[in-house]
Amino acid sequence: MNIHKIKRVFLLSLSACFLIVNVLCAEDIAKRVPINGEDSYFSVGAFTLKEMLEKKDFLFINVHIPYEGEIEGTDLFIPYNEIQKNLHKLPSDKNAKIVLYCRSDRMSVIAAHTFVTLGYSNIWSLEGGMVGWKRAGFPLVNKHDTP
Repeated sequence: MNIHKIKRVFLLSLSACFLIVNVLCAEDIAKRVPINGEDSYFSVGAFTLKEMLEKKDFLFINVHIPYEGEIEGTDLFIPYNEIQKNLHKLPSDKNAKIVLYCRSDRMSVIAAHTFVTLGYSNIWSLEGGMVGWKRAGFPLVNKHDTP
């Protein structure tokens, strides 16, 4: 194989990689999820959340129980089934942006419904949870394992 063919194969492979990444990121946009009537929350993918974390303007809550790790930048740990017991930790502004996550997204979806029922209007849930976060190639931290 001559150098020109190698370069061509390399450039085609690189172009294919960029195309795949762009398609994956395009699928990763935030989606409005209706709950009942006019109420809703946003479902957001790992790549979009990563961008959001770079210019963080929200309260970031891990709602998973038991503790199985976390995403760097987490502000609070509130079990998904104890949100009402922890209202004192939450913003009084019901328009405050709050992003929730758990291990798989089952608990964060339940928590999102609870928040919306409580009158919060800017709720976000990480689609796929920590599993999706890791699958996208982003790290988790486990602060319970550090000495």
